[in-house]
Amino acid sequence: MITIEQIITRIEQRQPVTNKTEINAEQLRQELDGVGSLTTANHQQLSFLAGARYASSLASSQAGVVLVTAEYGDQVPSSAVALVVASPYLAYASASQLFGREPRSNEIHPSAVIADSAIIDDNVSVGPFCVIGDHVHIGERSSLAAHVVVEANTTVGTDCIIKSHVVIGHDCIIGNHVRLHAGVSVGSEGFGFAPTTDPSTTGWERIAQLGRVMIGDYVRIGSQTCIDRGAIDDTVIGNHVIIDNLVQVAHNVHIGDGSAIAAQTAIAGSTRIGKRCIIGGAVGITGHIEITDDVTLSGMTMVTKSIKTAGSYSSGTAAMPTAKWRRAAVRFRQLGHD
Repeated sequence: MITIEQIITRIEQRQPVTNKTEINAEQLRQELDGVGSLTTANHQQLSFLAGARYASSLASSQAGVVLVTAEYGDQVPSSAVALVVASPYLAYASASQLFGREPRSNEIHPSAVIADSAIIDDNVSVGPFCVIGDHVHIGERSSLAAHVVVEANTTVGTDCIIKSHVVIGHDCIIGNHVRLHAGVSVGSEGFGFAPTTDPSTTGWERIAQLGRVMIGDYVRIGSQTCIDRGAIDDTVIGNHVIIDNLVQVAHNVHIGDGSAIAAQTAIAGSTRIGKRCIIGGAVGITGHIEITDDVTLSGMTMVTKSIKTAGSYSSGTAAMPTAKWRRAAVRFRQLGHD
C-alpha cells in the first residue's frame, strides 16, 4: 500500500504539488493500492485528468486521489483528494512507479556461471543460468534475470535492470539506471562486408567489428532491439534515451541525449542523431548522415539525407482505398517526367 505522502514525494522529484499545504495529516496517511482511469478507479486508487476531453468524467469519479491542473482543481469530487500539478500526465508517470515495484532477491543463483575475475558489487541479483565473463564488472543493486549473458571486459553500472535472454557483447559499457528488456542484443557484430570480385562465387569478405557499444545513464531499451558494436569507433547511446521494441541500431551510430525511438525503426551505420529527437515507428534512416537536435520524424518516414534544421518531418502517404491509391501512384510517377 502506498500513502498519499509517498506519492507527493515521488511526484516532486519532477514537479511541485502546488496545493500540498492544503492536505491534512490524515489525508497524507491515506493508503492506495493501485491506479485507474477516472471512470474505473475506486476510492483506493489514483487517477488523473490528462486533458480537457476527459473532464466530463471528473465529477463522477470514485478515485481516492486525482491528479489535475489548477484549472480543474475545484471540480474534483469531495470524496477524493486533489493533487494540483502543472502536468498531471507526468505526475501519473512518476507515481505509477510506486505501484510497479519489481521483486528483488539480491542473491546469486547457484546455476549462474561467473568468471573468477568478474567483480560483482553489493546487492546484485543474478538469476538462473546467467553467464558472466572474464573481467566483467556489475555495479551495485543491479539485477540480471535468467539466461542473461555478459561477455568479457564489459561494465554494467549501478541500479540496472536486465531482463531474460539479454546478451551484452564483450568490451561494452552500460551506464547507471539502464533497463534492457527481454531479448535485447547489445554489442553484436555490425553488418560490415567487402565485396569480392564476384560475390556469387567467392562471397563477401567479413570486416571485423573492432569498436564497442557505449550506453549512457537512464536509458531504456525495449525487447528484441539490436544495437551493433562499432566497426572501428564506438556505437554511442546518450543519456536518457528511450528505445522501443524491435529497433535496429547499426554500427557507429550516435544517438543524442533525451531522444526517443519507436518500434521497428532501422538506423543505418554511422548516422548521428541529435538530442531530444522523436522518431516514430517504422522510420528508416540511411547511413552516414546527420540529424540535428529537436527533430521529430513521423511514423514510416524515410530519411535519405541529413536534416540540419529542427522541426517535424514526414514522408509516405496515408492509407486510402486501393483504387484511389493506384491512380495517385500513377500520377506521382508521372511527375518525375515533367
